Amino acid sequence: MHALPHDHTGSRIKRLRLERHLTQRALSDLSQVSYSALTKTEQGVLPATPHVIASIARALRVDVASITGQPYATELRADELDVLIRPIREALDVYDLGVDPEIRPRPHQLLTDDAEELLVIVRAGEIKRAAGQVAGLIQEATTAAHTADSREGWLLLASTYRTAYDVASKLGYADLAGTALSRMDWAAQRGSDAVVGGMYRYMRALIYLREGQYRTGERLVALGLSTLEQADAGRERDVVTGQLHLGAAVMAGRAQDKARADGHLDRAEEIARGTGEAADVHWLSFGPTNVSVHRVSVAAELDQYEDAARTGQGISLPKDWPASRRSHHHAELARAQMWTGDIDGAFKNLLSARKAAPQQARYHQTVRETYSGLEAAKRQLPDSFLSFGSWLGA
Repeated sequence: MHALPHDHTGSRIKRLRLERHLTQRALSDLSQVSYSALTKTEQGVLPATPHVIASIARALRVDVASITGQPYATELRADELDVLIRPIREALDVYDLGVDPEIRPRPHQLLTDDAEELLVIVRAGEIKRAAGQVAGLIQEATTAAHTADSREGWLLLASTYRTAYDVASKLGYADLAGTALSRMDWAAQRGSDAVVGGMYRYMRALIYLREGQYRTGERLVALGLSTLEQADAGRERDVVTGQLHLGAAVMAGRAQDKARADGHLDRAEEIARGTGEAADVHWLSFGPTNVSVHRVSVAAELDQYEDAARTGQGISLPKDWPASRRSHHHAELARAQMWTGDIDGAFKNLLSARKAAPQQARYHQTVRETYSGLEAAKRQLPDSFLSFGSWLGA
């Protein structure tokens, strides 16, 4: 039996539409999603693209998570990840309470080493491990920052908040991710670091990208670029600037603005020629490879799936590229191949996404939507396809 047969994105769209007493034609008009695409998405014949999901969410006045079904509570419970979320929330809540008299923080260098290790763990796709450690480190770093009241202490705390954002966003907790980012900005301001401020605006823009609020996201990108102008010139500033352009390119692609998307990609490529591969600079994975990977994403957002699949198949990922980014790329390539009719190639890339970072792939919206699309293709697929579906919905 295939996984996810009843509660898929299309069925949730239908349920929300009926709750608002809307016909399919009315929702099509409100969302500017074609009637044919809407009906087939509701039936599960077509997978929902991020653009369709965001457009329908805006029309129905719900958040994207209501349509995607995130966070995936059943799977989180089975993986014992749900119990790790509350401690993170509690750690984020005490940011302004000052020194906790019951906590004796370790020396700054030891805390810094742990914070850096958590960033590496997330990039390796070990979400559960990061989720289990970050709350305690936030609490310790919070007291350390209030005690020392130094630039280094506040920036260390900002780093722990960033990891909380990474964990929350990868597990589908959009509200928690937003809270973590607010704390990151709060700490970065006390550390007076323009580069971290630019990163904050990049990550916040991604939240608005997922919600389909492209105009707000574009304003955040512009603000981030302006903030970075206050930073010292150098590779660090260039990397974050380039990453902002990549985020803006995906946003423009999802808004179906090809000219703007191409402009941001070209600017990012120009910057990447100067920085080279800089995967370890703030762990943003920026460089020529990431620019090429984003060209695949943007082409898919523009519904240019043939171009996306062709470009994606021609990319050779560096052996030391972070597993989380590798997994994400395979998921994006699988989506493009599915839309071109390359069912076997798409499934192979889903398997590659799982192999690279299984915990991330299990909760990745693109992986789930692509699986649903392959399932709807009604093609003879190997037994491993059914096994993959069971793994997603276990």
